[in-house]
Amino acid sequence: MHPDEPTDPRDGDARDRDGTGARLAAPHGPSALGTVATAHGCAVAPPVHIPRPDSSWLRVRENLLDRGATVAYATWTEWLPSVLTTPRLRALLGRDWDRYADTQDPVVRCRFAASRLLIKYTAAAALGIDPEDIDIAYRLGGRPYLRGLDQVEVGLTHTGELMAVGISRIGRMGLDAERADRRFDLDLIRNRICTPAEATGLDALPADRRAACLLRLWTLKEAYTKALGQGMRLPFTEFGFDLGPGGLRTPDGTEALGDEWAFATHLVLGRYLISAACHDAGLDPAGDTSVGTMLDRSLLTAMTPPGQDTGGVDI
Repeated sequence: MHPDEPTDPRDGDARDRDGTGARLAAPHGPSALGTVATAHGCAVAPPVHIPRPDSSWLRVRENLLDRGATVAYATWTEWLPSVLTTPRLRALLGRDWDRYADTQDPVVRCRFAASRLLIKYTAAAALGIDPEDIDIAYRLGGRPYLRGLDQVEVGLTHTGELMAVGISRIGRMGLDAERADRRFDLDLIRNRICTPAEATGLDALPADRRAACLLRLWTLKEAYTKALGQGMRLPFTEFGFDLGPGGLRTPDGTEALGDEWAFATHLVLGRYLISAACHDAGLDPAGDTSVGTMLDRSLLTAMTPPGQDTGGVDI
């Protein structure tokens, strides 16, 4: 979180601790991180740490209701006991069971199962239904979505042990994560992803801050292109960000028009960066996300026995 940004008392997960109660500092300094409120003034809430399926999901639900989007994260090893011990695993994985069962590498298999459980439990907490009732399907390129719930967008990212899931009911969403201490060729990455304005800004920074700033830009651009469904097909040098808190910029550094996007980068677990890009499509921010209100009336009627009230749901 940027040092000048007001602290929300609900955002305790933005302040990772080492178990002793001491606040962990960002490895490259706090100026490398920041939350940018550009989507009609509604910032993406800090990611919520969910170490187990039976953890409290209250903040996940509140963030979705208050801000229209929410992000949950954990390590796959934290969720491994649930993968290995739950008798409901086949029902929870649903259509993904065959992929899970056919994966030979036990680490890859368990990591895959843990990430799908995190998607289902996060979506279930947001929608007020059981995780077994969430049906994950995949678009071209492998992006997951919730079958039958097109109003809900899903973002997924993982790196190392970390996995993070985003749920949005107001528009597109993309996530990206990296190790905060990742080592890379700074000049090579700078030339590949930076606009002229970003490159000039990086060169003006102290040498010990450039890698952290570049990593933040990298993850933000990954998150944004994932939200657009473009992946690496959109050259990173054709759009930019402010090196400090700020939204989209043109290659020459001019502020882009519009306020439909919110961006955020947060340090979690003291060692990972999670960047989020969330689009506000103008949907009602106070809308109910319970599954019943998101279904078509004709489908609700078809699912309701004769003589039974559908609950007066207005679509």
